[in-house]
Amino acid sequence: MRPKLGELLCGKGLINSQQLTEALEMQKDDPRKLGQILLEITGLNSRFLNEILCEQAGIERLELEGLTVPPDILSLVPAEAASQYNVLPVGRENGRLTLAMSDPFDHVALSNLRMITGLSIRRCYSRPAELEKVIQHYYGSNVARMVRNLSTSEESEEQDANGQLTASRLHELAREPSLVNLVNLILLEAIESRASDVHIEPFENQVKIKYRIDGMLIEKSTSPKRLQAAIISRIKIMAGMNIAERYIPQDGHIEFSTGRGKVDLRVSTVPSVWGEAVVMRILDRSNALIALHDLGMSPGMLDGFDQALSKAHGIILVTGPTGSGKTTTLYAALNHIYSPSLKIITVEDPVEYQLEGVVQMPINPRRGLTFGRGLRHILRQDPNIIMVGEIRDKETAEIAIRAALTGHLVLSTLHTNNAAGAITRLIDMGVEPFLLASSLEGVLAQRLVRKICPSCRKPYKPDESLLANLNNSITIPPDAPLYHGTGCDDCNQTGMRGRNGIFEFLRITETLRKLIAERPTTEQLLAAAPSDYHHMRHDGIEKILAGMTTPEEVLRVTQGVEED
Repeated sequence: MRPKLGELLCGKGLINSQQLTEALEMQKDDPRKLGQILLEITGLNSRFLNEILCEQAGIERLELEGLTVPPDILSLVPAEAASQYNVLPVGRENGRLTLAMSDPFDHVALSNLRMITGLSIRRCYSRPAELEKVIQHYYGSNVARMVRNLSTSEESEEQDANGQLTASRLHELAREPSLVNLVNLILLEAIESRASDVHIEPFENQVKIKYRIDGMLIEKSTSPKRLQAAIISRIKIMAGMNIAERYIPQDGHIEFSTGRGKVDLRVSTVPSVWGEAVVMRILDRSNALIALHDLGMSPGMLDGFDQALSKAHGIILVTGPTGSGKTTTLYAALNHIYSPSLKIITVEDPVEYQLEGVVQMPINPRRGLTFGRGLRHILRQDPNIIMVGEIRDKETAEIAIRAALTGHLVLSTLHTNNAAGAITRLIDMGVEPFLLASSLEGVLAQRLVRKICPSCRKPYKPDESLLANLNNSITIPPDAPLYHGTGCDDCNQTGMRGRNGIFEFLRITETLRKLIAERPTTEQLLAAAPSDYHHMRHDGIEKILAGMTTPEEVLRVTQGVEED
């Protein structure tokens, strides 16, 4: 008699008895299978569920490391089908094909593969990440495979006086189905890889395609130089750009549909020595709104930030370099304080995510709509709360501060290394110190650190000099258990997967207000900071001790934070 699914899951500690009882109760009125219900109510990893289901059904688990698959076996399953269903043919005997599958219970895949191969199927289970890696080894990645197979134009294509393909020919190439599919596949692969950006970089003999995953650039594939013009033209058409203009920077926007919903992409092109370079910023709406308490702030810091957000008027700043999550924090703050009784207006460049109940204005410099001009007009709309995407100049800073002084709560961002540096930067811009002292309520500085991959997290002993460099207002005890990732398929052998914020919040007290009016230095501001202020590195060390990230990662993102 086969063991029951619930008993197996409880026995391995993947769920507890209370969760199993709740799921069984739900199943009485729910036509779904027990496993589907458990996935919903427990947060159980679907990979673990499949492993247990295979154990229950007696399906063999196949380890792929060191496995060699003959070419005649590989040829039985086309590359497209192997990639679509995440399967790998590994053997054939007596008219029966042995398949390694990430989901041996996918009946649609099994039915289609029987038709494609004309063989009966013997199912084996292999871990999804390991299987994907082996499929890429034997078949190549989807993008690389399509690049290889893509039919290309002859060298005698119609060219203009500069030896470039004419705009009309570029339009034709960019609309070829194979080219359309290639660009769509690049975007889908990037989204599935959790990339935040796609970089297409032209060089003398090739075009490199890179994805930025968890803040780090990873080269995924290369394309022949002859496909460069067609790929870039296709992206420019999708983004509503002028494909005939290749010598000045352009910006555009793409709304891309995936199985999970709409994904927005901000597209930027710049001319380079070897042609136009393209960067596409992926703005996934499904990951857009993170709750304020999920950003990673400590309870004390979250309480201080929340108190600042509850003020009726004043200005709150979020600082950090590009890509440090400032906009995500501002959106989380707006979502946190939103109420139908409040009028909230934003002016942004561009509007990255649409917030329910919030009036959002994108700036348009070509038509004269700058942050300063937009902010002036917002004040005539009788808002309670204003969010300015970024303070870039004296005009915007002064209008934002005067709005805060006249009864509005203003949220904005600034590019500085640390929280105290925001004050000196605004004074350097030309903002009157006494106005800043009267209006500023708090400054939040932040960085993003990569998290240790839970699948390969192991204890380790870092170099003592590294720990010495990290010591701040909090130290790491010599006997503290520290962790890092050893690298696995789930994290692309990096040891890190996902990111979290580290923060410092400078609450403006009466002591600081008096000091700000005297044009202080950053050092003077830090010396007068309230007792609840902790340096960003302090927050990072707390996350190291909690086993969330590594000393190397915190040191990497906080180097130079003290400077401004």
